[in-house]
Amino acid sequence: MEIHALAATTEWERRVALTPDGVRQLVGKGHRVSIDPGAGSRSGFCDRDYTEAGATVGDGSGADLMVCVERPDPARIAGASAVLGLLDPLDPLGSPDALASLVATGTTLLAFELVPRTTRAQTVDVLSSQAALAGYQAALEAAVRCDRIFPMLTTAAGTLRPANVLVLGAGVAGLQAIATARRLGAVVSGFDVRAAAAEQVESLGATFVSVDIEPQDAAAAGGYAQELADETERRLLEGLFEPVTSADAVITTAAIPGRPAPRLVTAEMVSEMRAGSVVIDTSGATGGNCEVSRPGETVVVDGVEVSAPLDLPSRSANHASRLFSRNVVNYVELITGSEGGLDLGVDDEIVRLSTVAADGEITHDRIRSMSTERN
Repeated sequence: MEIHALAATTEWERRVALTPDGVRQLVGKGHRVSIDPGAGSRSGFCDRDYTEAGATVGDGSGADLMVCVERPDPARIAGASAVLGLLDPLDPLGSPDALASLVATGTTLLAFELVPRTTRAQTVDVLSSQAALAGYQAALEAAVRCDRIFPMLTTAAGTLRPANVLVLGAGVAGLQAIATARRLGAVVSGFDVRAAAAEQVESLGATFVSVDIEPQDAAAAGGYAQELADETERRLLEGLFEPVTSADAVITTAAIPGRPAPRLVTAEMVSEMRAGSVVIDTSGATGGNCEVSRPGETVVVDGVEVSAPLDLPSRSANHASRLFSRNVVNYVELITGSEGGLDLGVDDEIVRLSTVAADGEITHDRIRSMSTERN
């Protein structure tokens, strides 16, 4: 199989889909690998690293499979048999034309966002590997922006109490944010609508915030939280008002695939927070968990900084790329035929569920339904 790694073109995207180590693994299995010039430079990997690993540097014309960390330019993938990467097929705020232009190339689209959350799929679960780094970076961002230090500090001038940090959403990103804030010495609490979250939050040494709503069964939605009914949402916001307004730093990580991010922090909550406190909203790309968030920006409301960065995993570009590359290598194994070539007809649940389109037609039921609704 001939595999080509595309360079990211977005200004803030520093990751690369294949690292030199990933190239070595693929070449060792008989694949031919190429990469765009300079594709790994912002992740700490120069072109020489790739050539020494066995790759060639070029445009990848005629590649069987192209891999990417962001939705690619349709013109780049038109000649490939398949493209694998973060294609954003569930983007609830984006233009349907963006996905349609990729579908129109006739290339088979394999989206990491659609990989099922099963035990077997963990080795190809890019969302989880990158979310862990997003949670880590969110905690660091909160620590830098907050006007109070996270750990307790005893000095000759007196003792400073540790900062209070609240993490809303206890998925992979949220749990990593909790763990990182705890390591930094903060007093941490966490919340999630899913029933299993309380035990996970408390296992990290944080306090679980109880709200008077019926917990959700995550297994019923593939591990993700579900949208709330209006009355449940009202009770949720009422229950979160005091924990949010008393926190020095709030980190929000809640997301629902294919839907706008759930609103967890209202403008009223922000206005009641102490001046100098911060909100780090990791869900800005899908509308934000905080009512006053602006994707990719930091705003100040009554002295409270509200930041919605879009590049959190990319800030740890070297390690993020290493994890992404391992996910790619593991996925390639699923679509490699018995003779080493690309086999898109493989009978594999992970491949089937993560296939968006083939031969110019959307094949994924959910994506097809979303596309019909938008049109």
